[in-house]
Amino acid sequence: MSTYVQLTAADGKAFPAYVAKPAGTPKGAIVVLQEIFGVNAHIRAVADGYAAAGYLAVAPATFTRTQDDVELGYTGPDMQAGVALKAAIEALPLPGVQQDIQAAIDYAAQTSGGKVGLVGYCWGGLLTWRSACGVGGVKGLAAAVPYYGGGVTTELEIARKPLVPVLAHFGDQDAHISVPSVQAFEKAHPEVTVHLYAADHGFNCDHRGSYNAAAAATALERTLAFFAKHVG
Repeated sequence: MSTYVQLTAADGKAFPAYVAKPAGTPKGAIVVLQEIFGVNAHIRAVADGYAAAGYLAVAPATFTRTQDDVELGYTGPDMQAGVALKAAIEALPLPGVQQDIQAAIDYAAQTSGGKVGLVGYCWGGLLTWRSACGVGGVKGLAAAVPYYGGGVTTELEIARKPLVPVLAHFGDQDAHISVPSVQAFEKAHPEVTVHLYAADHGFNCDHRGSYNAAAAATALERTLAFFAKHVG
């Protein structure tokens, strides 16, 4: 079962979140952070998948501070629009969007009654890494899984220290995230479990030409095992 709820951040900003509920009592919760394309059909499907696995899944609309009701596809114009929206959110002073993520984590914990994991894709992967490191005061996480987080392997982000267990997925054909930078990230963070797939950026998304079914399936299997260990 799925629905939309209105959440409110610490500064009073209200924003929507897509919520997918499991059939029975949740064994925990997973907050799903969107790509630069909004809480679109793909992200809703991802949330539905975590609900089917027994978790309460919450996907907050992290563009709301810039624009309401963003739902983009994967065409060139959609990409341009998403990049502009991301830039606007990234330009906000801290805590910025991190306080929206915190509100989603709090809601997920209260509603599920269990621990909370965080998973994010593309830009959401970057936000997941930052949240795992406590950026913007984010707390209350049990584990975090960034998928091909753009910027995660830059020097600025590598310098951060995660406060919770992290599992990171990357593709070795990703033009946005080089293999040497992934290796540098892995070397700097032996406490993080890093997997590199024979895949391109966005390999988890079956709405994109870069979708790789085998890599997506393996990454999901590893992610679910990771969350089973740390979330419930």
